[in-house]
Amino acid sequence: MSILSSKYTFKFSTSIEKIGQTVWDDLANGNSPFCQYPFLHALETSGSVGADSGWLPFHCVIYQNFEPVGILPLYKKTHSYGEYVFDFAWANTYKQHGINYYPKLVGAIPFTPVTGARLMLSDEVDKQQLLPALCKEITEQLTLSGMSSMHWLFVEQDISQLLHQHGQVQRHTVQFQWFNRQYSSFEDYLSHFNSRKRKNVKKERLKVTSDDVKVVRLHGDNLSKDNMHFFYHCYKQTYLKRSGHDGYLTETFFQQLFKDLRHNLMLVIALKDERPIASALFIFDHNQLCGRYWGALEEVQNLHFECCYYQGIEFCIEQNIAKFNPGTQGEHKILRGFEPIYCYSNHSLKELAFHEAVERFIQQENIQIAEYKNNAEKLLPFKQSEA
Repeated sequence: MSILSSKYTFKFSTSIEKIGQTVWDDLANGNSPFCQYPFLHALETSGSVGADSGWLPFHCVIYQNFEPVGILPLYKKTHSYGEYVFDFAWANTYKQHGINYYPKLVGAIPFTPVTGARLMLSDEVDKQQLLPALCKEITEQLTLSGMSSMHWLFVEQDISQLLHQHGQVQRHTVQFQWFNRQYSSFEDYLSHFNSRKRKNVKKERLKVTSDDVKVVRLHGDNLSKDNMHFFYHCYKQTYLKRSGHDGYLTETFFQQLFKDLRHNLMLVIALKDERPIASALFIFDHNQLCGRYWGALEEVQNLHFECCYYQGIEFCIEQNIAKFNPGTQGEHKILRGFEPIYCYSNHSLKELAFHEAVERFIQQENIQIAEYKNNAEKLLPFKQSEA
């Protein structure tokens, strides 16, 4: 289906395969691995999204003069899980008023709370000119498809600001990220901590090795299918213990990543008496390392910190990667040098009264988030002169 604006044509697709890898790669070129065709294709072909998952692909391709000039990964959602920007209270309010909140539309990378390009455009496209037409088109799609609202999740700040100018309410959340300030080693990094916090980190790392645990990092050609199979076993067991299900992502998905994105994967494996007991999977490019999934078969004190944080920091220093996003939430990251940063989402609800109520809520929430971020900054472990 396509609808002509004064300048653009918008087409919506229920699978990434219908768009094709050539078109997608041309427009996503230079963006993070999460935005690339292999990652999103693996989600769809593995059954991690689509069908009964509650994530139904509805990707938008933007044409100008019949040539594709932009893409926007979109999903019709029948729940709010796997998004990491929480709107359950909004859904409950809709339900109390006898109005359907689901399905809704989200511009997001499923199960991936990582800020990045949501709107991927060729160089000649003027964002300021495109966005009014795109927002109008999305509003029409909400009506045509019976969806309640549009949500842009983990959007780049410049796009978020433009969306806000066009009536999409801007919401702030906070993540904790690590920044590589040209450290030469992990010891060099710790030298910037105050004495007490530096000793705490060293004690945590020493506790892991004193329990006869060895930790190794594997990436690129050093990775194997067996490594990925072990990782998935850890991932599944951890989800079963915590949530009573196997996890959102299938083993087929992870094996597909191994096949198509091996050189963007880094796997940490912990061994005790040469027996693997835990694993953490990271996805990276030359700009950023992202810690995404973790699982353990045995409990070892501080092992999560070692595998998910300290090994990632060492990898960034070795590979000269600028920043490290270890995932959402977790104030415990602050004392290990992960700094609070804003993440942005934008929201537009079709029902005007609810849209205005959400706008008032977010205005108050953003004030509280700013205070939270300010307080978190005061807890960072760096020496006073470097804070």
